[in-house]
Amino acid sequence: MADSFPPAPHRSELSLRDVCSALVSSREINQDDAEQVLTANLGADLSAHHPLELVAKAGLKSLVSGKALTLESLTQWLADWSGQPYYHIDPLKIDTPAIARVMSYAFAQRHKILALEIHPAEVLIASAEPFKGDWESNLRHVLQKDITRVVANPEDLRRYTVEFYQLASSVSKASSGQGATNGAQNFEQLLDLGGNENPDANDQHVVRIVDWLLQYAFDQRASDIHIEPRRAITQVRFRIDGVLHNVYEFPDQVGVAVTSRLKILGRLNVAEKRRPQDGRIKTRKPDNSEIELRLATMPTAFGEKMVLRIFDPDVLLQSFEQLGFSKDDQERWQTITSHPHGIVLVTGPTGSGKTTTLYSTLKQLASPEVNICTIEDPIEMVEPMFNQMQVQHNIELSFASGVRALLRQDPDIIMIGEIRDLETAEMAVQAALTGHLVVSSLHTNDAPSAITRLLELGIPPYLIRATVLGIMAQRLVRNLCPHCKQPGPVDEQAWNSLTRPWKAPAPKQIYHPVGCLECRNTGYMGRIGVYEILPLNNKLASQITEHCELEQIRVKAYREGMKSLRLSGAQKVASGQTTIEEILRVTPESQR
Repeated sequence: MADSFPPAPHRSELSLRDVCSALVSSREINQDDAEQVLTANLGADLSAHHPLELVAKAGLKSLVSGKALTLESLTQWLADWSGQPYYHIDPLKIDTPAIARVMSYAFAQRHKILALEIHPAEVLIASAEPFKGDWESNLRHVLQKDITRVVANPEDLRRYTVEFYQLASSVSKASSGQGATNGAQNFEQLLDLGGNENPDANDQHVVRIVDWLLQYAFDQRASDIHIEPRRAITQVRFRIDGVLHNVYEFPDQVGVAVTSRLKILGRLNVAEKRRPQDGRIKTRKPDNSEIELRLATMPTAFGEKMVLRIFDPDVLLQSFEQLGFSKDDQERWQTITSHPHGIVLVTGPTGSGKTTTLYSTLKQLASPEVNICTIEDPIEMVEPMFNQMQVQHNIELSFASGVRALLRQDPDIIMIGEIRDLETAEMAVQAALTGHLVVSSLHTNDAPSAITRLLELGIPPYLIRATVLGIMAQRLVRNLCPHCKQPGPVDEQAWNSLTRPWKAPAPKQIYHPVGCLECRNTGYMGRIGVYEILPLNNKLASQITEHCELEQIRVKAYREGMKSLRLSGAQKVASGQTTIEEILRVTPESQR
């Protein structure tokens, strides 16, 4: 196909006519399509948009592939025409401070180029004008390094050139103390005799850094932001689809100012750095929808670490199908939660999606005729249909005392954020015995373990038999990217390891991760749940005695039809939703 490309244009910058003619020559579009694009842009100011953007806006389809000519596919076509490599800019992999030092912002803007990678002997420079090279000799002379040119999306180039340089500038100015005031200094500044190197938390540069950090996290679909002080730097990491990614390294004093700024926004005590603190921020995403962040700080060897957990209402309140429930799972879970009174438990480690399941379940049960009250530590997300109360240890408002207060509020359904001790467990049992539906969470590895956990806390077996309706254990696994997953053979050994000891027959084929622009070349996008649902029927309840063994309960549960987490995961592998490796990574080994 490269043979059908026209010669490179004589002028340095591409015109719309150059691009249309080249697309016709390479048989991507016909002459009528080219005339349509040119006519639609007659008299328009073309300086604000790259020719590829104008072609993409026309919504044409490639005559070669039959696919839409998007800006990304047109950029790949331009790379082929120019004979230069195509490069997709992933901001998570860019060393922003380093690339900002390669050239000035004015130089980058004037020539519409951006440094992307810096190696000992060469620098990778991206441009959407592959035939323009008047800047190369000057930059090569200044850098004393070879230059490797790549072609990048013009829209991304424009956006990231502004963002990267603005961020680098804000960090530099905040680091040097420009704009910092002498008031409201951090406690550590008292040790810096006569100095004013640490920026103020309300300094405009620090404000800009925090705004960028939050918007960037929303844009990257992050669920958590980690701000971690090290010996001389502060490291920022995002958790995306359950995996942490390094994002940025701030100078240590800038990291302190960023943390202080976030503490101000979360209404925490800025001066208190010795004790852990919790707070929350409500803000807006780029699409103007509201979003909540939960802040948690803790003192570490090198300063105050902060984690911001992002609670997106679109993620926290989902349908059972979106959560990954199979039809069978959904029927079992709705049968358990449809009872008017009793205890329903969701179990799993931290970060396994228990809160999302509880909120989504309550949302399904909510109606004008029902009074739903919650006691949480902390309130994860404010929901208008619930009456929510937060645990406050400083005034002795615990889970147990909170449930005691809720029982006087005429509730129909009570959610207890977590059962941690005997007193809370006893209050949950009392609420269930007096005609309320109680939903709560426990930290156990699987569903049967919740029964032995309640016994360990001190709840008598006859009360467990009388009140517990069902238990669900869950984990979150990464979903295969729908844009790039490919069918392939089944690894029999891995499949047998996954389905042991049931020896379920392997499917003829399963899907494997590939990696594309949409999923940042990971092969995965988003997460879904795998579930182990244990309804406590009469046969199972009869097994709960003072001297019952966990293995005895587990075997009986399997016989009664409970599917283990791994078997539930195997079904999702067979249906093309995830991979064997993902299920093995996050689920405990099945026992029988």
